[in-house]
Amino acid sequence: MKGGIESLTWIRDKNGKEYICSLENSDKAKYEDLSEKEKRRCTDVSQIIGTERW
Repeated sequence: MKGGIESLTWIRDKNGKEYICSLENSDKAKYEDLSEKEKRRCTDVSQIIGTERW
């Protein structure tokens, strides 16, 4: 797996909540499309910056 910011993917769920994920070669458009393993590699952006919309 490559490292750094280049390996991060921004993705949204069906309600518009944003996640940042460390995924390899993901072409998934929505959080719901990710496997459980892939979801464990994601962080809810609102947990990082304290709000869902910034």
